[in-house]
Amino acid sequence: MTHDIDFTGVFPAMCTPFDADERIDYETLRADAQRLETAGVDGLVPVGSTGESATLTHDEHVRVLEAVIDAVDDVPVIAGTGSNNTREALELSERAADAGADGLLLISPYYNKPEQRGLLEHYRTIADAVDVPQIVYNVPSRTGRTIEPDTVVELADHPNIGGYKAAEGDLGVIGEIVERTADSDFSVLSGDDALTLPMLSIGGRGGISVVANIEPERTVAMVGAALEGDYERARAIHHELGPLMRELFVETNPIPVKEAMAIRGYGPARLRPPLTRLQDEYREDLEAILEDLENQPTSRAEAE
Repeated sequence: MTHDIDFTGVFPAMCTPFDADERIDYETLRADAQRLETAGVDGLVPVGSTGESATLTHDEHVRVLEAVIDAVDDVPVIAGTGSNNTREALELSERAADAGADGLLLISPYYNKPEQRGLLEHYRTIADAVDVPQIVYNVPSRTGRTIEPDTVVELADHPNIGGYKAAEGDLGVIGEIVERTADSDFSVLSGDDALTLPMLSIGGRGGISVVANIEPERTVAMVGAALEGDYERARAIHHELGPLMRELFVETNPIPVKEAMAIRGYGPARLRPPLTRLQDEYREDLEAILEDLENQPTSRAEAE
């Protein structure tokens, strides 16, 4: 197929809200999806790492996805469907496609630590079988294995693979992938909010973002300004968001972002074990950062 999603812009990696009994709070989930759509994001990414996919059953994956799809009017929904088991990732991808997902985000197999030929086979198996645009996700800190540039470039030739989420933290490697895929219909997206603007400056097309859950308007403004070539404004917004970007990773994601969601009134801070609530020593700093952002104009560049 030709990609029917433009993987450009801001795609919040959504949280999954839980009630006091650790059941999914679908009402809050739908309200959150609508809040983000109204803020102007370019798509939504439920049931990924930020959505605590590791502690959701396959049926819960599908129900969360369906709830988000039903809640929004006009933004694509990209489902996290990765696994360290190729058969399981394929099953989740097929179920997500059947449920109406517009795209898929596939983390590379974790724990198993496959060689590059195994990664190629894993992604090709799913891309051959599921006719939905797909994003390859490289996050070595969670998987224990990196996807090498040669592998990404080879995967970019597949008609169903339209993007790469980069969370390896190496701009040199990311720049090489951008260069080598520049002539194809392929988007390199940031998986690390602090590197989104630097990535945009070397040809990245946006980001799958954690900070956009809390500050979607600012994140959209920053990415939009950079894509339009207005780096003065983009830098100003990036620096406004910098303290929050850093604070959202003082503990394992999504612990801090769920606390921030609760502080802002967007959803509960509850997590499923083994994840635990943010330590009190960090909460005061997070509250201060969020208050400071609320008291600022949308961007200093605009205010000037």
